[in-house]
Amino acid sequence: MEVQDKQHPSHDEQVVVIMVPFPSQSHLNQLLELSCLISSYNIPVHYACWGTHIHRVKQRFNGTRNHIDDVNANIIHFHEFPTPPNLSPSPFESSFHLRQPVASLLQKISPTTRRVIIIHDVVMAYVIQDGATLPNVESFAFNPISAIISFFDGWKIMGKPFQKRQQVPEGLPSMQDSGVTAPELVNLSSLHSDFRSGSIINSCRSIEGPYIDLLEKEHIAANQKQWAIGPLNLYDSLNSKGQHKCLEWLDKQAPNSVLYVSFGSTTSMTDEQIKELAIGLEQSEQKFIWVFRHADEGSIFSEDVKRGELPEGYEERMKEVGMVVRDWAPQLQILGHPSTGGFMSHCGWNSCLESISMGVPIATWPMNFDQPINAFLVTNILKVGIPVNQWAQQKELVSSSTIAKAIKTLMASKEGDEMRKKAEELGGATRLSVKEGGVSRMDLDSFIAHISR
Repeated sequence: MEVQDKQHPSHDEQVVVIMVPFPSQSHLNQLLELSCLISSYNIPVHYACWGTHIHRVKQRFNGTRNHIDDVNANIIHFHEFPTPPNLSPSPFESSFHLRQPVASLLQKISPTTRRVIIIHDVVMAYVIQDGATLPNVESFAFNPISAIISFFDGWKIMGKPFQKRQQVPEGLPSMQDSGVTAPELVNLSSLHSDFRSGSIINSCRSIEGPYIDLLEKEHIAANQKQWAIGPLNLYDSLNSKGQHKCLEWLDKQAPNSVLYVSFGSTTSMTDEQIKELAIGLEQSEQKFIWVFRHADEGSIFSEDVKRGELPEGYEERMKEVGMVVRDWAPQLQILGHPSTGGFMSHCGWNSCLESISMGVPIATWPMNFDQPINAFLVTNILKVGIPVNQWAQQKELVSSSTIAKAIKTLMASKEGDEMRKKAEELGGATRLSVKEGGVSRMDLDSFIAHISR
């Protein structure tokens, strides 16, 4: 389905943005956030991906516009490419097949506008390479991961020599050790002629200033521009429709008394680990909200996915202490609620940004991909979190006693109070960054001015 304006503005006046996300939930969500921001400057945005992925990201979009169809129907155009038969559920493999429909879209839009701006996930350069043949097309890479990963790990993944501009933090994990294989990223990131004019980073100088500066030096050396405009979810962040039942429950709890537990949309645990987590939450004697649903990684094409099971009678036994949520939950609103005092997280970058920006410390439990490095940033550099499990022991079962100990430290100790204070200070600075005159807002305005020149 394509949502289009009834007529185009004149050729000499229009600048159009085409968003090309990587087909994985967190990546899709970030570029939809960015689409909303850019559309707020009255610039038309075309958001293009497989129809199944667009349906899912619109359905679960928990950012600035839950009612996205109503608010932005005239300026955000969703190009839902028909999903080919037997398309692989792997986002890496399915990405390759997007090149042709994206090229057709570019050829259709290019003659109707003065300038076409492609904003693509950094690993989707292969998909948008045909834009280099069109004279009025510029491309910008969107970096959905933390700046610390982009700087210290990016060159290693791409097989390039790494020039140390500063000492690598001791103990910093590598993405190559956490489930992302170099061939997958190289295949997507190197099979093209890179014609990008610059990069956009979903991060903030209050959180990652030193690493954003280091990346900026690399971009200047390559004659490219860089804009750090995050966290994307903070712009007009808490405007959403309705009141979820868990928010009503939070309204009845004491300030900073509730632990929010969620491991994202693509993380799954064994039944044995689920049981240990359930018991650990109970043993901690702390209030909690636990988002407990099956991972979505395989269900983008099918809902026939095995769900984990809680111990028998668990929810009934814990109903006065905690709430188990089995469907989508408004994470940013939960983290922004005054009763929420901690977040147990897999440390996906979206979740880290949301927790930090809301001033909530994190009990880190990284599973794969970029999560171990994000967890390291939270615990070792920013010092606004505590590890539930060390990354070196990631393949081992985390016992209920270990989980309970980490929760008690975060929620009911002097050490946890100090983390919370530090997180609140960092969150305050981060929230200011996206307001008028803030560093992220100025970078966003600068980017809009650049593409509208």
